Amino acid sequence: MAENILRKLVNNSQMAIDDGVYEIEADLQKSTKDFIQIINANQHATLLTEIKFSSPSLGKIKTLTDPASIAKQMIAGGSKALSVLTQPHLFQGSPEYFMKVREAVDVPMLMKDIMIDKIQIDAAKKMGADYMLVIQSLFDQKFLSDIDEFIDYGHKQGLQILLEVHTKQEFKNALNTKADLIGINNRNLDTLEIDLKTTENILSKVEKSRPILSESGINTPEDIQYLKKCGADAFLIGSSIMKSDNIEEQVKKLVNAY
Repeated sequence: MAENILRKLVNNSQMAIDDGVYEIEADLQKSTKDFIQIINANQHATLLTEIKFSSPSLGKIKTLTDPASIAKQMIAGGSKALSVLTQPHLFQGSPEYFMKVREAVDVPMLMKDIMIDKIQIDAAKKMGADYMLVIQSLFDQKFLSDIDEFIDYGHKQGLQILLEVHTKQEFKNALNTKADLIGINNRNLDTLEIDLKTTENILSKVEKSRPILSESGINTPEDIQYLKKCGADAFLIGSSIMKSDNIEEQVKKLVNAY
């Protein structure tokens, strides 16, 4: 099953590349703020909140509205960084949304996409992204080759790397790369099921050599307190905020988890 979902995600990106989605004429500036410094200095829960209107597991999450206004509500609530989906297939994302948000705010931004090709990395740079997402399993399962070269290319374009893992083995492999931030996805991409214990299991008895972001399935302040105890330094939260009627209040509640 894993194969199938990952293959589908890779194919989606290939389709978007073939459709010219990432051929972008822009030269936007990235943020003046550094996300890792923010994580290290923040007294409260550091949130990377995600603007997404649709996902494979939930289908439609929110009616398409102005992403820049959502971004401003998130930041007003205390979110320190933003993730914006740029993948059109399955996720209803687009580089246009990303650029609208980039022009409206000065916080670190993650281009959230299934990155399989340098053309996407070039697009990230043009759009003013601070971070790009790299998924360890795509390399471990041989959909892509040479993770070091991929990460190195991102760094050369001035991007920092969020490297996402889901198993202890992937985490070990990730620690051998030059990724800036390691994300633990509590969602199993094979089954799309979520288990917050994933973060605990992966981080138990390991030396952390860089900041850890826990991603997926985070709904309450209690979830954040639990994940912090497990060793997470920051939290990527999308659906539970996007589904809320009052985004600013929802973010505030989560930021104040500690």
